[in-house]
Amino acid sequence: MSQHILIVEDEVKLASLLQDYLIQSGFDVTTLNDGALVQPWLAEHHTNLVLLDLMLPNKSGVEICKDIRKHSQLPVIMITAKIDEIDRLLGLELGADDYICKPFSPREVVARAKAVLRRSEGKDKPGDRGLVLDIDTYKATIHGNDLHLTAVEFQLLKVLSDQPGRIFSRSVLVDKIYSDGRVVSDRTIDSHIKKLRKKISVQVPEEELIHSLYAVGYKFEWQ
Repeated sequence: MSQHILIVEDEVKLASLLQDYLIQSGFDVTTLNDGALVQPWLAEHHTNLVLLDLMLPNKSGVEICKDIRKHSQLPVIMITAKIDEIDRLLGLELGADDYICKPFSPREVVARAKAVLRRSEGKDKPGDRGLVLDIDTYKATIHGNDLHLTAVEFQLLKVLSDQPGRIFSRSVLVDKIYSDGRVVSDRTIDSHIKKLRKKISVQVPEEELIHSLYAVGYKFEWQ
């Protein structure tokens, strides 16, 4: 049975282009161009993924994503026209599974949609690829080999790997790692990430597990 994707996009030509590419990739697709139509549609129909534009008539993508997360873990990919909007969206902690900035390649959207769907189905869990985190001992291993992480490095890896593919801004990582409210700069996070990457690369030199997105943040993803 084909998986279904709901496209919520008020640019008709763009929605049609995405629809054509997704159908060619084997998906069933529905398109909506009005934010107010999304919740009524979801109440009556099933979908596996929502491609959700940020700016929509009558109801914004932010409001729609918040509504979805009140009662569902339905995968959502947010689409925005400005890269600097992504940092704001991350700060809102919407729980979106991925973010794409216009302009983009339709092929990239298809690839990102497939990756999010794999994760949502549990087919790309970190534990299945050899990464094990023991929260009682703060020990992290890859293929049974100890990474010898500091407490902060362990927490960073856990936050990132618990939601593979999700982008975390530096400010969000600071809030999650340093819950005591101390003042920590973005460079501190960058420094910890650099050391964490180096330790991981010793065990899996052929893969880059922590990816940086320029001016946005970091995400964990097996290649």
